[in-house]
Amino acid sequence: MRYKPLRDDLVSANMGVTLDRYLMRSLLMSGLFGAVWAALGYLALHLAVLPSVSVGIHNVFGVRLPELVLTDASIGALRVLASIFIFFIAAYAAYLFFLTYPAVLKKSRATKINLLLHNAVAYIYAMRRGGAEMITIFRSIAEESAVYGEVAHEFRRVVRDTDYFGCDLITALRHLQETTPSEKLRDFLQDLVSVVESGGDVLGFLEGRVRVYQEEARFEQKSFLNTLQLAAESYVTLFVAGPLFIIIVMVVMGLMSSTPVAHLSVVVYILIPVGSLFFVLFIDAVSIRAEKVERYTSMKWLDEFGDVRVQERDGEEDLVRELRRYDRVRKYRSFLRHPLQAFLIEPNRTFYVTVPIALGYILLTLLATPAYPDVEVLIDVLDDHVVVALLIVLLPFGIFYQLWRRRVTGIEAGIPDFLDRLSGINQVGLTLAQAISLLVKANLGVLAYEIRKVKRDIDWGASVQEALVRFEERIRTPAIARTVTLITKASMMTGDIGEVLAIASRDAAMTEALKRERRAEMFIYTVIVYLVFFVFLFVVVVIDIQFLSVLAEIDAVALAGAAGSLSLGSTPIATFERLLYHGCLIQAFFSGLIAGEMGEASLRAGVKHAAVMIIVAFVVFTVFL
Repeated sequence: MRYKPLRDDLVSANMGVTLDRYLMRSLLMSGLFGAVWAALGYLALHLAVLPSVSVGIHNVFGVRLPELVLTDASIGALRVLASIFIFFIAAYAAYLFFLTYPAVLKKSRATKINLLLHNAVAYIYAMRRGGAEMITIFRSIAEESAVYGEVAHEFRRVVRDTDYFGCDLITALRHLQETTPSEKLRDFLQDLVSVVESGGDVLGFLEGRVRVYQEEARFEQKSFLNTLQLAAESYVTLFVAGPLFIIIVMVVMGLMSSTPVAHLSVVVYILIPVGSLFFVLFIDAVSIRAEKVERYTSMKWLDEFGDVRVQERDGEEDLVRELRRYDRVRKYRSFLRHPLQAFLIEPNRTFYVTVPIALGYILLTLLATPAYPDVEVLIDVLDDHVVVALLIVLLPFGIFYQLWRRRVTGIEAGIPDFLDRLSGINQVGLTLAQAISLLVKANLGVLAYEIRKVKRDIDWGASVQEALVRFEERIRTPAIARTVTLITKASMMTGDIGEVLAIASRDAAMTEALKRERRAEMFIYTVIVYLVFFVFLFVVVVIDIQFLSVLAEIDAVALAGAAGSLSLGSTPIATFERLLYHGCLIQAFFSGLIAGEMGEASLRAGVKHAAVMIIVAFVVFTVFL
């Protein structure tokens, strides 16, 4: 079959569309794409000035050829032919894209599955250790797509085949083995089916596979750190040493002509930001990180007794109005009482405040700045205010995000100890709620405050599962989500979950150990980024002080009494200084983002580094130069 690979890619990519329908959509979209480009091409050719010209062809054989005269009719025909050619080229390119897109999406899903398979297998092992049947475990994972991502979507196929298509568990697992895009999941399913069919020890197999995946996680992390080391060296060479060399060459060439100024502008405004952006995207693509967890909750209005009328008592109208008004202003009153708490919970909210302030500051600056006769002076004045506005946006977010991250890191660091103690208390015969009540007084660091909140919810009538889910919603990290999911699911099945908690504790301890190892290794790369930025800034400052300033003094003496700006060759020295200043600011911003991406695997974590580097560059050029 010609399109069999495409059909397999559609199934593995989980796109939810049949082959015939996808091909039909591809053809329609490709035709539409080609038609749009053909229309744009015809319009461009129509607006272009193409006068009728006589074209003669010279040849060495002396054969006289007729002259080709482009009349209006022939030009129109050429436009039509060119538009038809553009249509076919654009449509074919779009069709090829649609044919390859499922394969790209399939590869992306395979990466996401491999990333979360270790945690999913640990969950399967823990639930099996608690006495759950395999189909019940698969159904439980399928319901937790917010936590296990694409792995949950894969096991949904097992549940679908068993519940709706009448397949047995082995057949459903074999079908998933044939369609999954992940080679690692395919091997796991193949071994699991072999163990189940042979009547082997499923629990022992799962335990061994958890250990294997833990070792593979360590190996993948080491491979990533090696890749990161190579990337750091490439960054220093390409985006620090390279631009520095070009800047030095361009400044020296500026002694003779103004042409290098345009080239230097390309380096500062295009090469450095675009190259740094591609480097950030590369680091983000190869980074090992869990997906963002989003748990959606719904509110249902219970209407079990439809024939019962709701009637308000006389005299309670004022109370009802007060209650409704309180519900409307409750969030605002809470924000006014604790304004900083809202930003600590969600640092992105700082943009709602800082961005309008920064825009207002820029607007007031433009209105208050006088019309300087020298354009370089005007640009220099506006530069400083733009940097201040940028810092107004970056600094609050960086501070609140760092506070939030420190709190989350402290909570996640206490999870293994919390689970271990919870397991020990549960194994002596106490319930999960009683165990949580005892752990309120334990020394669990930052986690102790959240445990007190969980106990308070239980005391106020919430179940243990509801209290833990609220705890997860307050933190919203993958590690917390997996822990809460495991505890809540296991506690629904049985009250004796000591072994399950012990397994979860070991898995959380291994995950936390990997995080600590990664933070220790990647801290070096953060320091490297800072060092290379300071080297970049130092060299630029040396060029400004030892070269441009000296030339400015020479020109000032030679042109004493002459009007006009000082120049380097045919270019004002202020122009070179401005380009160097902008180059340092741009380098500071992107170096900060790269420091966060390399050191903490987060662009948001790089905002504080970017703010610090921008402040350093701003102070150096404003105060000392």
